[in-house]
Amino acid sequence: MYKILLVSSALALSSLASNALADGAVTGAAGGAITGAIVGGPVGAAIGGVAGGVAGAVIDPPPREVVTYVQQQPAPTASVVVQEPIVVGKPLPADVVVTPVPDNPKYAYTVINNRHVIVEPRTHRVVQVIE
Repeated sequence: MYKILLVSSALALSSLASNALADGAVTGAAGGAITGAIVGGPVGAAIGGVAGGVAGAVIDPPPREVVTYVQQQPAPTASVVVQEPIVVGKPLPADVVVTPVPDNPKYAYTVINNRHVIVEPRTHRVVQVIE
Protein backbone atom coordinates (compact mmCIF):
# COMPACT_ATOMS: atom_id res chain seq x y z
CA MET A 1 0.00 0.00 0.00
CA TYR A 2 2.83 2.35 0.88
CA LYS A 3 4.47 1.78 -2.52
CA ILE A 4 1.22 2.66 -4.29
CA LEU A 5 1.07 5.92 -2.36
CA LEU A 6 4.67 6.73 -3.32
CA VAL A 7 4.04 5.94 -6.97
CA SER A 8 0.89 8.08 -6.98
CA SER A 9 2.77 10.93 -5.33
CA ALA A 10 5.57 10.75 -7.88
CA LEU A 11 3.11 10.83 -10.76
CA ALA A 12 1.22 13.76 -9.24
CA LEU A 13 4.47 15.63 -8.67
CA SER A 14 5.53 15.14 -12.28
CA SER A 15 2.22 16.54 -13.54
CA LEU A 16 2.61 19.65 -11.40
CA ALA A 17 6.24 20.27 -12.27
CA SER A 18 7.24 23.73 -13.38
CA ASN A 19 7.67 24.57 -17.06
CA ALA A 20 11.17 25.71 -16.19
CA LEU A 21 12.26 22.05 -16.10
CA ALA A 22 12.92 20.31 -19.36
CA ASP A 23 10.43 17.64 -20.36
CA GLY A 24 13.12 14.98 -20.23
CA ALA A 25 14.12 15.91 -16.69
CA VAL A 26 10.53 15.77 -15.45
CA THR A 27 9.89 12.44 -17.14
CA GLY A 28 13.19 11.08 -15.89
CA ALA A 29 12.52 12.23 -12.32
CA ALA A 30 9.06 10.68 -12.26
CA GLY A 31 10.26 7.42 -13.80
CA GLY A 32 13.23 7.25 -11.45
CA ALA A 33 11.05 7.90 -8.41
CA ILE A 34 8.60 5.19 -9.42
CA THR A 35 11.34 2.64 -10.08
CA GLY A 36 13.14 3.60 -6.88
CA ALA A 37 9.94 3.27 -4.83
CA ILE A 38 9.27 -0.19 -6.18
CA VAL A 39 12.82 -1.39 -5.62
CA GLY A 40 13.86 0.48 -2.50
CA GLY A 41 10.85 2.01 -0.78
CA PRO A 42 10.84 5.66 0.27
CA VAL A 43 14.62 6.07 0.21
CA GLY A 44 14.75 4.45 -3.22
CA ALA A 45 12.03 6.82 -4.44
CA ALA A 46 14.05 9.86 -3.38
CA ILE A 47 17.30 8.60 -4.88
CA GLY A 48 15.58 7.35 -8.04
CA GLY A 49 13.82 10.69 -8.53
CA VAL A 50 17.07 12.64 -8.37
CA ALA A 51 18.98 10.19 -10.59
CA GLY A 52 16.13 10.07 -13.10
CA GLY A 53 15.94 13.87 -13.24
CA VAL A 54 19.63 14.13 -14.01
CA ALA A 55 19.50 11.37 -16.63
CA GLY A 56 16.35 12.86 -18.18
CA ALA A 57 18.03 16.22 -18.59
CA VAL A 58 20.67 14.74 -20.90
CA ILE A 59 20.31 16.16 -24.37
CA ASP A 60 18.97 13.89 -27.06
CA PRO A 61 21.06 13.94 -30.22
CA PRO A 62 19.48 15.66 -33.22
CA PRO A 63 17.98 13.55 -36.01
CA ARG A 64 20.39 12.31 -38.67
CA GLU A 65 18.89 14.59 -41.33
CA VAL A 66 19.69 17.65 -39.18
CA VAL A 67 23.30 16.52 -38.74
CA THR A 68 23.62 15.86 -42.49
CA TYR A 69 22.16 19.27 -43.35
CA VAL A 70 24.52 21.08 -40.98
CA GLN A 71 27.54 19.12 -42.24
CA GLN A 72 26.75 20.15 -45.82
CA GLN A 73 26.60 23.87 -45.05
CA PRO A 74 29.70 25.82 -46.05
CA ALA A 75 31.68 27.60 -43.39
CA PRO A 76 31.09 31.36 -43.42
CA THR A 77 33.80 33.59 -44.84
CA ALA A 78 34.15 35.41 -41.52
CA SER A 79 35.47 32.96 -38.92
CA VAL A 80 33.84 32.90 -35.47
CA VAL A 81 36.30 32.20 -32.68
CA VAL A 82 35.21 31.52 -29.10
CA GLN A 83 37.83 31.18 -26.37
CA GLU A 84 35.69 29.13 -23.95
CA PRO A 85 35.36 25.41 -24.65
CA ILE A 86 32.25 24.45 -26.63
CA VAL A 87 30.47 21.90 -24.42
CA VAL A 88 27.31 19.94 -25.18
CA GLY A 89 24.58 21.11 -22.81
CA LYS A 90 26.11 24.53 -22.17
CA PRO A 91 24.89 27.68 -23.93
CA LEU A 92 27.00 29.54 -26.46
CA PRO A 93 27.88 33.17 -25.76
CA ALA A 94 24.87 35.42 -26.46
CA ASP A 95 26.66 37.31 -29.24
CA VAL A 96 27.12 34.17 -31.41
CA VAL A 97 24.70 34.27 -34.35
CA VAL A 98 22.94 30.98 -35.15
CA THR A 99 21.14 29.98 -38.35
CA PRO A 100 17.89 27.98 -38.11
CA VAL A 101 17.69 24.57 -39.77
CA PRO A 102 14.92 25.12 -42.37
CA ASP A 103 13.15 21.76 -42.10
CA ASN A 104 13.47 21.46 -38.33
CA PRO A 105 13.01 24.70 -36.35
CA LYS A 106 13.88 22.89 -33.12
CA TYR A 107 17.54 23.20 -34.19
CA ALA A 108 19.92 25.87 -35.42
CA TYR A 109 23.61 25.80 -36.22
CA THR A 110 26.71 27.89 -36.37
CA VAL A 111 30.39 27.36 -37.19
CA ILE A 112 32.72 28.10 -34.28
CA ASN A 113 36.47 27.52 -34.26
CA ASN A 114 36.02 25.81 -37.68
CA ARG A 115 33.58 23.23 -36.24
CA HIS A 116 29.87 22.99 -37.03
CA VAL A 117 27.81 23.26 -33.86
CA ILE A 118 24.11 22.34 -33.56
CA VAL A 119 22.21 24.33 -30.96
CA GLU A 120 18.73 24.93 -29.58
CA PRO A 121 17.86 28.32 -31.11
CA ARG A 122 15.83 29.56 -28.14
CA THR A 123 18.49 28.91 -25.49
CA HIS A 124 21.68 28.71 -27.61
CA ARG A 125 22.40 25.49 -25.71
CA VAL A 126 24.83 23.22 -27.59
CA VAL A 127 23.22 19.98 -28.75
CA GLN A 128 26.08 18.51 -30.77
CA VAL A 129 29.53 19.47 -32.00
CA ILE A 130 30.39 17.99 -35.39
CA GLU A 131 34.11 17.26 -35.72
